[in-house]
Amino acid sequence: MRPISTEDLEKPIGVCAGAVPMLQWLRIEDLVVDPTYQRPIVGQGRRNVIRIASAFSWSCFSPVVVAPVEGGKFVIIDGQHRTTAAALVGFDTVPCQVVIAAREQQAIAFKAINGITVPISPMALHAAAVVAREPWAIDVADVCVRADVELLRYPLPVERQRPGQTMAIGAISRCLRLYGAATVITALQCITQTANNRPGALTARLIRGLCEVLNSEHRWRDSGLALLEAFDAIDLAAIQSDAAMRTGMTRVSQVESITEQIRVDLARLMPLPEVDGSAHHLGSRSSLATHILSD
Repeated sequence: MRPISTEDLEKPIGVCAGAVPMLQWLRIEDLVVDPTYQRPIVGQGRRNVIRIASAFSWSCFSPVVVAPVEGGKFVIIDGQHRTTAAALVGFDTVPCQVVIAAREQQAIAFKAINGITVPISPMALHAAAVVAREPWAIDVADVCVRADVELLRYPLPVERQRPGQTMAIGAISRCLRLYGAATVITALQCITQTANNRPGALTARLIRGLCEVLNSEHRWRDSGLALLEAFDAIDLAAIQSDAAMRTGMTRVSQVESITEQIRVDLARLMPLPEVDGSAHHLGSRSSLATHILSD
């Protein structure tokens, strides 16, 4: 055995640890989950609950991290699965570490705990970051709202998705950093505002390909409804399928193949206009509005 030692470790400066938590047993019926950043228990989550319940042992049960909320309830920050397993076994109470945290701090704590200790999807982490008001997450959410895109908070099979839904948070975030909001919004609208708006259409590869094409030629990006009409005649699903088949036969990546085919189709359907200084962005087709970006 050895004692805890801080020898040779540099002490951090300016730590603000917050209120000291309390340890107490709480009734499971008084524990609630915030769905804005906590994913529902499905798929692997259900299997994890059954696994924990089947081998349940208090010696392996770490306290559930909770925070008091209105109505005398406590919101679970960490421990949804093991609490559910305890309820499944038949227990009415679980040990809890009660912390005092506003909703934003709860989301930050969820990210800090779950983002490191267990695999958490980028979608769940983004949802928590939105609640925590992190700028990058707010920016991503904003471009999605402007493009009629719904970011899913947890993985969902294509057959259960609706048009306009996507799991491609990583691709959208990356393209936003590389190309800016105008390009990303227009690229997303080329799917959501055209005949291509089908379940599963908003894939990471297609979003990246569209952003690359539109960023390389702003006259296409800024051509308004003419661009949407062109994409009505471009079958993006077929382009993705063809790219997947060709990838195995060539050294070209799927994104490169998608990008090149979109560029070819746009050049055929929409020859580049003369630069006249009247460029504008996209808006809703139903209202024929311009792009809703604002300074």
